[in-house]
Amino acid sequence: MAADIEQNAGDNVDQFGEVHGDVHIYKGALLSPVTSLHQLPAPPADFTGRQAELSALLSARKRGATISGLRGLGGVGKTALALVLAHQLAADYPDAQLFIDLMGTTEPMPASQAMRQVIHAWHPEARLPEDKAELRALYCSVLNGKKVLLLLDNARSKEQVEPLLPPAGCYALVTSRWQFTLPGLHTCDLDALPREDAIQLLLGIAPRLNEQASALAELCGCLPLALRVSASALAERPSLPVDEFLAKLQAARLELTGAEAAIRLSYDLLAEEMQSRLAFLGVFPAPFDRAAAAAVWMEPEPITQDALDGLVSFSLLAWDEGEQHFRLHDLVRDFAWGRLSEAEQNAAGYRHAKYYQRILYKANQLLLKGGKDYQTGLALFDQEWEHICTGQEWSAQRIQQAEAAKLCSNYAWAWRVLSLRLHPRHYITWLEAALDASRKIGNVNAERAHLTNLGSAYAAQGESRRAVEFYEQYLVNARQTGDRRGEGVALGNLGNAYADLGETRRAVNYHEQSLIIAREIGDRNQEGVALSGLGSDYVDLGDARRAIEFYEQHLIIAREIGDRGGEEGDLCNLGNAYIILGEIRRAIEFYKQALAIASELSDRRVKGSALGNLGSAYYQLGEIRRAIEFYEQQLVITGEIGDRRGEGNANWGLANCCKKAGRIDEAVAHAREALSIFEAIESPSAKNMRQLLANLQKSSQGTQT
Repeated sequence: MAADIEQNAGDNVDQFGEVHGDVHIYKGALLSPVTSLHQLPAPPADFTGRQAELSALLSARKRGATISGLRGLGGVGKTALALVLAHQLAADYPDAQLFIDLMGTTEPMPASQAMRQVIHAWHPEARLPEDKAELRALYCSVLNGKKVLLLLDNARSKEQVEPLLPPAGCYALVTSRWQFTLPGLHTCDLDALPREDAIQLLLGIAPRLNEQASALAELCGCLPLALRVSASALAERPSLPVDEFLAKLQAARLELTGAEAAIRLSYDLLAEEMQSRLAFLGVFPAPFDRAAAAAVWMEPEPITQDALDGLVSFSLLAWDEGEQHFRLHDLVRDFAWGRLSEAEQNAAGYRHAKYYQRILYKANQLLLKGGKDYQTGLALFDQEWEHICTGQEWSAQRIQQAEAAKLCSNYAWAWRVLSLRLHPRHYITWLEAALDASRKIGNVNAERAHLTNLGSAYAAQGESRRAVEFYEQYLVNARQTGDRRGEGVALGNLGNAYADLGETRRAVNYHEQSLIIAREIGDRNQEGVALSGLGSDYVDLGDARRAIEFYEQHLIIAREIGDRGGEEGDLCNLGNAYIILGEIRRAIEFYKQALAIASELSDRRVKGSALGNLGSAYYQLGEIRRAIEFYEQQLVITGEIGDRRGEGNANWGLANCCKKAGRIDEAVAHAREALSIFEAIESPSAKNMRQLLANLQKSSQGTQT
């Protein structure tokens, strides 16, 4: 396989990118409630021995242990024993059995990422908070009351594992090469297999060893990985004399440990082409499938399948029938990667990054299609996240290379899945790298898309001033290149940003310009977006009747072109306008219609808005208890998706409700939280919140005196 990057391999997928005028509403589809909750790989079919350790672990668990740790050096069989134990206990934890590779021997997975994996198993559509304390609270809330077994494999430290310890009723099983203590941890230190068990394992794989099995067991240090690799090599080479094999292993043992020597010898027994294939597999940081291996090897899948089967037969690669993927032991991965030159590593990294950029694009397209494909897209993204993240990092670190820069730019195109799965701050780092990359390769279309999506990401964070900066850059770019549609989109987004900042007259000006362009070029979608923006502007100006005219025009267009996302947003807006006119019951009907569509589309942002609007409506009707229920639901959703403005509004509503109910201390707490948020995002609502908080504090002091 060639070591150089293929000059024609960097497919330009810039045509996949889109620019979106409405930065606040995304289309989606109905999600099923959970993804896979039963993730345990099968233990090795030839698992041998460990009965004493297994009995001790089972006894400790019967005595009430909820955290068990298996410790030992690499290749000693920690994961295999953990899987055997986990399968025996699975019936006691029927809600879920989750397997998480914490990657402690390479780049340890942050505890926050592991928590996200667990939460997304039940709530795949959730956008999760960035704050670690908030994420931990949500993690515990998801597991609370459930019977769940967590197998945390390959842990690095106490700091990595402690945040992952589940609440009562669950069971955590941790494997690690490192020694650390945790409250309530029952530890089991694994040593090499007893000689008799080691011999039994060897003979089960390679019966022709006969009386020489004892010598091989000693050379392997009785380590299960070394035993399995050595015996498999002999089984696959029936003509290789056992004495000759033992002599070679003895020579290798002069420099290496038992497991390392066995891997080295098995590698040496491979044909040169198979050695190269194994080495290139070292690029995979996590389990992978046949198509991924074929992409890295640049070979047809039938040939790839035969080669993968050959490596499995040598026990240098593991196949998980349940999950349908291949897995390298970390010792084998480290050895394999070290066989490649720097140029070969660069080529492998490029092929890997290119393949998983396509996987990311596929996941994004599935989400855009909606329906059952939406759930499939989320599951695909989650399954391949470690590879996707590795590929993006690889390309971002090498944007001086044209092909890597193309990949880095293309990784940020997947706006739908990334805006849903990544926190805005994380997505911003991807977009900034992509913007830099697009400029280095002179891709103007990509540059415009990244500018507007950066504005959208900052707007989602409530940082409207920063959003304006990027929208203005995009506007200049669009005008310089004569892109009228892009110009209209930029003007509309600027209108939204200035509306968020309370500069309503300026917002009207931008939305009117956007509307003129949309009608000029016949862009019905953008026309509807501009009309909706103008409706919101006139609400802010106190002219609800005129706002309704704009909203109704947008609603006609949304239904005409099948824009369900636009329809749900417009229904919320119509409800808001009728609230201003005092027609509360009519407003509630619009909010309920919007909530139904948001639930159908799994649009949590609009769902949060609709819930908050219903809270406000019932507050005005004097139904305080019902209003509190809706505001509390809004607060949960907005916290999960990182909607800071929505969080502020929910706290504002709860402050008013608690004040009305005479719960002044709770009202003060909610008002303080709302004020903190509004000040952070420069919301004009901060002024009203300061006044409310001052009034509440006076009431609180009066009550105390």
